[in-house]
Amino acid sequence: MAAQLDDAVGKAAPQTGKGDVPPAGWDGGSRPGGRGGLRALSRRAPRSPAGRTPARRTPRSPARRTPRSPARRTPYLLLLPALLATTVFLGWPMVRNLLLSFQNLNMKELIQHLTDWRGVGNYQEILGSEQFWRVTLRTLVFTAVNVVLIMVLGVLIGLLLARLGKKMRLTLSLALVLAWAMPVIAATTVFQWLFDSRYGVVNWLLDTAGWHAMAHYDWVGTQLSTFSVITVLIVWQSLPFVALNLYAATTTIPRELYEAARMDGAGTWKVFTSVTFPFLKPFFLATTFLEIIWVFKAFPQIFAINQGGPDRLTETLPIYAFTEGVGNLHFGMGAAISLLTIVVLLAMTAYYLRLTLRQERQEENEL
Repeated sequence: MAAQLDDAVGKAAPQTGKGDVPPAGWDGGSRPGGRGGLRALSRRAPRSPAGRTPARRTPRSPARRTPRSPARRTPYLLLLPALLATTVFLGWPMVRNLLLSFQNLNMKELIQHLTDWRGVGNYQEILGSEQFWRVTLRTLVFTAVNVVLIMVLGVLIGLLLARLGKKMRLTLSLALVLAWAMPVIAATTVFQWLFDSRYGVVNWLLDTAGWHAMAHYDWVGTQLSTFSVITVLIVWQSLPFVALNLYAATTTIPRELYEAARMDGAGTWKVFTSVTFPFLKPFFLATTFLEIIWVFKAFPQIFAINQGGPDRLTETLPIYAFTEGVGNLHFGMGAAISLLTIVVLLAMTAYYLRLTLRQERQEENEL
């Protein structure tokens, strides 16, 4: 029986040509157009688990990397002028200031064009000075007081803008814009006249109100009164930025949230803490950080009011750096103080970025 099956298969199998290629005219069967040989081969060929004959896989050629298109390079080309301007007008002066902080540069070296390298001697003298740490603490306290007043009053005015009618909102917004648009030196000059000891409007109003001891009061005679005038000036200049931005941010909050909170019986404070503040938390963080930087590096207001007086008791770090560098002609010392001021600002920036990243993680976890 086995021999008969072998003879049948041998008769049905086609003859192969050169290289085991079937002869011309064979179409898979024992007769032209037949399909028996194809079926026999398909039955004898190994099959995949799915019941299909596995196809040969041709090796793929490695993918070629297409060059970056000009459209992708356009943003970098557009940023290039700004980067060059920043490098020239900010980067190079910073490098020069860094080199200057390691030198002993006074009037003698400046006139004779001498370079007296001192190494880290300027930094050691500054960090070992009690005056530097007093000025640093004073600057931090001054910044904290001003930022708290700016944020509290700015938020209150911003919420007031959201509740006023169109005419009153326009009037108040115009007043805020005018205060914001006034140049710093012009505003400082106005406040000098307002708080002048002889012709000041503030003393006249206080005298008219019954406080006759304030008729000729010298507002820049003591540390506390001088800081009071400077604080009023800085807060007055900073309020428009916070108030207008807060009002613009409140317009993005859906009104349905306020309606739902009031339907639940929430009062004004509860609506602010449960709806407004959580929704505008990123705004509060960003605005507070910007105000910290702006108040910390405030120079024209403090210098123009009393040049850090009386007796250098109202000097902050920027005024201290200017007084030591330009006023006392210790340019290397002033450069070192200015760089230490930048280090303090960078520490504040790092803390702010840490808070921002923590908030983003919390929002991702809530989602």
